[in-house]
Amino acid sequence: MQKNVSDAKERKVWFNGTMIPSGEATVPILTHSLQYGSGIFEGIRCYEGDGSSNIFRLKEHVARFLMTAKMYGLNLGYDAPEISRAIVETVKVNNLRSCYIRPFAFVDDDAISLGVGKKKVSTTVSVIPYDSIFGSKKSAGIRCKVSSWRRINSNILPIQAKASGNYINSIIAANEASATGFDEAILLSEGGYLAEGTGENIFIVKDGTILTPGKDSDILLGITRESIIDISRDLGYSVIERRLHRDELYTADEVFLAGTAAEVTPVVNVDGLVVGDGKVGRITSSISDMYYGIVTAKEKKYSKWLTPVK
Repeated sequence: MQKNVSDAKERKVWFNGTMIPSGEATVPILTHSLQYGSGIFEGIRCYEGDGSSNIFRLKEHVARFLMTAKMYGLNLGYDAPEISRAIVETVKVNNLRSCYIRPFAFVDDDAISLGVGKKKVSTTVSVIPYDSIFGSKKSAGIRCKVSSWRRINSNILPIQAKASGNYINSIIAANEASATGFDEAILLSEGGYLAEGTGENIFIVKDGTILTPGKDSDILLGITRESIIDISRDLGYSVIERRLHRDELYTADEVFLAGTAAEVTPVVNVDGLVVGDGKVGRITSSISDMYYGIVTAKEKKYSKWLTPVK
C-alpha cells in the first residue's frame, strides 16, 4: 500500500474518470461554475474502524448528488455505481484511513451565458484529512448566534439540492457570527422559525424529548440529520419534527448541531444566553457516543450504513 499522501498537491483526485495529481486539476478562470456558483457537491466522511476504512452512508450521499444534478439540469455522464466506485478508489489510492470526501460536479465551460444548456460538465472526487469543523471547541460545546439573515427557501432555490450557490446564504451568516465573537450562526426561516446552522441541522432537548425543525422550516433534510433521528429513537428517546420558535433555543435543556463536518456538536450558549447548565448534556453525549461508535464500526447493528474501502 502506498504512503499516506499528506501534501495537497501530491494527493490524487478523480477527474472525469482519470486519477490525476491534485495540482494538475485546473480549470479556466472564466469557468461557468466559478463565475456563477453552478457547481454541485456532497460532503461525505470516511472513518477508520474494525481494521478497515469505512465510508458513512455512501449510497445516500451519491443518490442526493445525482438528485441535485437533475434539479440543475447537469448531465454528469456517470451513474450511481460509477460515482460510488470513484469515491472508494479515491480514498484507497490516497491511503487516507480517515478523511473528508468531496464529490463535485461543475459546468466546465467559459461561455459567459447563464443557461447550462449543452455546456460541458466535469465531475471530480477529492479527499482530505479531516477532524471537525469546530476543532478543539467541539468537545466543550460552541457558542451560536441567531443570524439577522434568513434561510433561503424553495421559492428562491431548490433547498434540497447541495448546490454551491446555495451556500452564499450560509457564508454571509457565518461571517456575521464570526465578526461578533460567535462560533456558528443559526438561521431562521422566512416565517421566523428555527431552520438550521450554516452547514448543520439543529436539535434541541426539552424535558427529555428531542425536537428538530421539520421540512416546513426550509431546511436541508440532511443525511446526518436522518441518522441522528434513527439513532435517537433506537436509544429510546422521543423525537418530534415540528416548527420551533426562536425562544425555544433559550429555554432548551440541551442544544446540538449535526452534520457531516460537524458530526454531533454540542451548543452551550446562544446569543449570549447559557443553554441548560452550560455543560454538554447527557442526551447529547449519549447520541454523540453512539454516532461515533457507528461510524468507527463498533456498532454492528448499523453496519449497513458503512461501505468498506478494500
